[in-house]
Amino acid sequence: MSDYSVGPAPTSSARANDGAVSRTVIRNARILTMDPACPEWPEADVVIEGDTIRAVGPGASAGTDGPCKVIDGAGHLVMPGLINAHFHSPTNFLKGALDSLPLELFMLYEVPGTPEAAVSARTAYVRTQLGAAEMLKVGITSVQDDAFFLPAPSRAEIDAVMSAYGDIGMRATVALDQPELPEIAKLPFLGELVPASLKARLTAPAPMPAEELLRHYAYLIDTWHGSADGRLRAAVSCSAPQRVSVEYLSALDDISRAHDLPLYIHMLETRLQRVFGEVCLNGRSLIRHVDECGLLSARMNVIHAVWIDDDDIARLANAGAQVIHNPISNLRLGSGVMPFRRLMDAGVPIALGSDEIIADDAVNMWSVMKTAALVHTIGDPDPDRWPVAREILGCMYAGGAQAMRQADRVGRIAADFQADLIMLDLDTLPFTPLNDLARQLVYTDASRAVVMTMVAGRVVAEQGRLLTIDERALRQEAREIVAAHAAQRDALMRDASVWMPYYREMYRRALDVDVGMNRWIGDAKPARP
Repeated sequence: MSDYSVGPAPTSSARANDGAVSRTVIRNARILTMDPACPEWPEADVVIEGDTIRAVGPGASAGTDGPCKVIDGAGHLVMPGLINAHFHSPTNFLKGALDSLPLELFMLYEVPGTPEAAVSARTAYVRTQLGAAEMLKVGITSVQDDAFFLPAPSRAEIDAVMSAYGDIGMRATVALDQPELPEIAKLPFLGELVPASLKARLTAPAPMPAEELLRHYAYLIDTWHGSADGRLRAAVSCSAPQRVSVEYLSALDDISRAHDLPLYIHMLETRLQRVFGEVCLNGRSLIRHVDECGLLSARMNVIHAVWIDDDDIARLANAGAQVIHNPISNLRLGSGVMPFRRLMDAGVPIALGSDEIIADDAVNMWSVMKTAALVHTIGDPDPDRWPVAREILGCMYAGGAQAMRQADRVGRIAADFQADLIMLDLDTLPFTPLNDLARQLVYTDASRAVVMTMVAGRVVAEQGRLLTIDERALRQEAREIVAAHAAQRDALMRDASVWMPYYREMYRRALDVDVGMNRWIGDAKPARP
């Protein structure tokens, strides 16, 4: 057992400045600010007081009075920390666990539907921190965690997840991703395919009703929202509109509006979800369904948005909703290629996410940026419509900050913004020779050049080493937990395999439904596997 402990609910002392030095000065660095007023300085200083950037520019540190920590930035690039706009921490122990499968089949293993999938608060803490450690070491300073809880959330597990991010020093916005409808209501055709002996599981009520889920949201917000000087924040999540009642989605929207929180909602990730609209919503897409309920808004993070049409795009643009693009996950699960240029042309803001570790097997936003820049070249023969590097950086920072509802606090190196920044060594292979900074940040593996990660003015990783936790002890405990639960995991995998033939047939049947579009590369008409 390591020295970590799941911390209590934050007190007033927990809201103090997390140990950041009172003043830090970075001198003589090349600076990519991502500030439209002044995007880049070839050599400049950054002055940080507490958790906030106070000044940026050549000679900005001149006349700085009093004691301060000085960091020599000569030969280095300073840029904002990366923003992971979509993540599910509960799969952090599952990298490499599965071969690629369509989402609806994949979820049988990813989100087991039995009470035996429950974990202890300690497990949730270690599991969450393992993913956060991986992110911080490659320069990801902010994450939006759409955390699901099996079979349902508890106060202890909520405290564990939030404490894990708080203790390691990451900026995290966390939601409770919890459906509240029976499984049979979420998917087309399944009720016709499953034998009577198994149907009771499909029709059973969700593990926790809406009223109780809303009480857990009240606890999350009252206890954790704005703690750690604002590093830890709440969001709300319906998982997906076909997984919840309109009444529950409306209640979540009310919470989102009252507290100005992001609302996470997976929509049209897969072709089968498009078929759901055709079969179960009288031909209406899920986006149209949510819009016609009066709930599509600028607070919504519409996750994936792959199988969308022009009407969906117009509705997203009209509402000001953000789309969170997860290109590696979409490839891993065969979901298809999102219409990037059509969304951009319509003015829909796009942010970038890694999605969960089981659907990416890493949590590296440098790889996500590169994939986002490349995958769209195979869907359009016109090179003028392909993404360029600076567009992708805009999705990373402006898009990510907007998705977090923190566009005035993160995503830039500018006065009065949070001091979330990273330093890269320019005397490394990804930048030798340095031909174009933006392109080399997006297309090379710049993660190898990250030498420092700072969150809210506090250096949390340096030269490949985490400074806030004992990473070796964390890795050891993670291995021990996984080994101790091997039999449980094997039983859950066997249970999933019982359902696989029926879910596979549902997937095949959906391929016979004409949805009027194709988001796969290859034959216009998908073949039944």
